[in-house]
Amino acid sequence: MKFFRMTLTAALRALRRNKMRSALTILGIVIGVAAVITTVGLGLGASTAIQDQIRSLGTNLLIVVPGTRTRGGAHSGWGGASSLSVLDARAIERESRGVRAVSYARRGSAQVLYGNANWKTTIQATTPSYLDVSDSEVISGEFFDERDMMNGARVVVVGETIVSQLFEKGEDPVGAVIRIKDTSFRVIGVLGSKGGSGFGEDRDDLLLMPFTTAERRVLGATLPGVVQNIIVSGQTGTDSHELSLEIEEILRQRHRLRAEQDSDFTVHSQEEVASTMGNVTRILGSVLMGVASVSLLVGGIGIMNILLVSVTERTREIGIRMAVGAKGRHILVQFLVEAMILSVIGGIIGIALGLAGTQVIAHFAEIPFVFSPVAILGAVLFSGSVGVFFGFYPARKASNLDPIASLRYE
Repeated sequence: MKFFRMTLTAALRALRRNKMRSALTILGIVIGVAAVITTVGLGLGASTAIQDQIRSLGTNLLIVVPGTRTRGGAHSGWGGASSLSVLDARAIERESRGVRAVSYARRGSAQVLYGNANWKTTIQATTPSYLDVSDSEVISGEFFDERDMMNGARVVVVGETIVSQLFEKGEDPVGAVIRIKDTSFRVIGVLGSKGGSGFGEDRDDLLLMPFTTAERRVLGATLPGVVQNIIVSGQTGTDSHELSLEIEEILRQRHRLRAEQDSDFTVHSQEEVASTMGNVTRILGSVLMGVASVSLLVGGIGIMNILLVSVTERTREIGIRMAVGAKGRHILVQFLVEAMILSVIGGIIGIALGLAGTQVIAHFAEIPFVFSPVAILGAVLFSGSVGVFFGFYPARKASNLDPIASLRYE
């Protein structure tokens, strides 16, 4: 214990002699650890945001999109003419036993005007069952109903971003008349906030209107009744895989596809989307982690370089210590302790900066700030290991110096 205390005191005294050099050496480790902590934190935050967004879509959800899936996960025909229609959605609702609710949608964008204010937003043509399948809620006013669908009523439900952009603070948007493509629409409801998606998309920047209204007055249609997707919410306890197969069979029969033909649509489940996005996040996180770890490697090389210079500068001191009885292992341990002190101090500062940086970036990126004790512990242990690994060669070199030659060194 006494030997360790004396060694630690000697190591700290040696590092204090060249404060600027020690600080610059620590800086390499600080940058490396901060980069690792930030990368891990942002990766976990992005993953959490993705999972939250998928859960916010609704429970036991299936999404049918046009185009068949080919190798690599791509969809043939994506972006071309849609193979899905309103009649397909009604067939699923009518014939599938495990369905709780079905909705369908088309999207576009348009400029919305109110008084002297205007805002370009996403227009989504959908059905009254949208609230059931999307796990959304109306916090003010009401949602459009089947009568509005049948009559093509000029009514809309808006997200909170549109409210903040078009209306004065404290003004009630319900009942207001806005204009879209020279057509007047009455705001009948406001959607509850869902925040950002984790990819920079504002999910509150959305305007919903009856599908029939949008098709006739806003989005237009080359073929009436064509939809971009069909959203199916399964009943509680329904197996999503079985429901997916049932929907596929219904649509294949409707589209008159032979057994050897590929489906001209794809059914996605929440679990599949979550798994795919989770894999993408993990791969991206691993790549960024590898890049960030290079900074630690550079910091370790900096420690080795500084300690080699220190051995040269302190050759005479080492000779004196050996002359009065110090063993080679004592010199070895002292230089290793110096290396570990540099790396551990750098690791602690790097953790603090990494956490602060993660919180700032997460705030602006609108993703959750996730604290990872495992990553912090790993960063401390790794930075200490870097000190030992890169400090061993200079320490070994110092311990093998010849005492007589060291005493003569100028």
